[in-house]
Amino acid sequence: MAAGERTPNIPLARQNRPAAVPRPRHSSFIPSQGVEAQQKWRSPLLPSAASPPRRRRRRLRRRPLASARPLGADPVSARSSPRPRSPLPPRQADAERRKHELLRAVQETRRGFVAGPDQRAAIEEAIVGVEELSAGEGAALDLTALDGTWRLCYTSASDVLVLFEAAERLPLLQVGQIYQKFECKDQSDGGIVRNVVQWSIENLLEEQEGATLMVSAKFVVLSKRNIFLQFEEVAVENIKISEQLQALIAPAILPRSFFSLQILQFLKTFRAQVPVSGPERRSPGGLYYLSYLDRDMLLGRSVGGGGVFIFTRAQPLL
Repeated sequence: MAAGERTPNIPLARQNRPAAVPRPRHSSFIPSQGVEAQQKWRSPLLPSAASPPRRRRRRLRRRPLASARPLGADPVSARSSPRPRSPLPPRQADAERRKHELLRAVQETRRGFVAGPDQRAAIEEAIVGVEELSAGEGAALDLTALDGTWRLCYTSASDVLVLFEAAERLPLLQVGQIYQKFECKDQSDGGIVRNVVQWSIENLLEEQEGATLMVSAKFVVLSKRNIFLQFEEVAVENIKISEQLQALIAPAILPRSFFSLQILQFLKTFRAQVPVSGPERRSPGGLYYLSYLDRDMLLGRSVGGGGVFIFTRAQPLL
């Protein structure tokens, strides 16, 4: 170094450091020193020749669906959908068809009140078609199958149609459901039958079911289809007053007195009964012919021109 020239101020550590060797820009660069040198020198980013080969992953193939379903179908409901029902035997299918035609014929007659002569003739023909199903049966009357509650769907009996006519003329009177309740389970020769008529008076009693008129009778089995009814009493019970009448007797804004509570309790438990038989008078009775009976339909005829009755099985009355 010539005299007078200034020495650059370089740190001592940098002065003693060896010059850096330039690195290749790409990790894949291999110096050209022969094939053997290339095999010995490998970039750390590349797999070694001595390392075991990598296992290839097996791709899972999707299995085709067993059965295609339409777009928008719920898979849960499709799995839980019931299997199609097996067809009914020919005799049972014919019975169901005849019963369906009979119920369809009486559907618009208001239980027989508005049925005209042509409708009654068609209904009578449908009734005979159902009665033919049990024409050849010689078994005795099944009282276990008869036991239970039956709801009236149609009748031509005048003593029942007069109730519908009274409700038509008296605007406040309402006639609800009519039932026939047989109590003859585990019996062999008879039992008790109760004719139940639900009725009401508008604004005084609950609608359609404000009170119950019940006619009770004993019956004995005379033959495989005939029973004899012996009426015992007529009763009015199950009084259910309307909310308007209840508010009139015991207003909600006033404390209920002992007298008002007694009136409400009396009406709820009221039952008036009139016996129709006694030691000095003979009980009225009648012959009733059960022309058809199965698990859900009952057909009856009042012998002596009293009319026909069509009933279907109903829930037990409380």
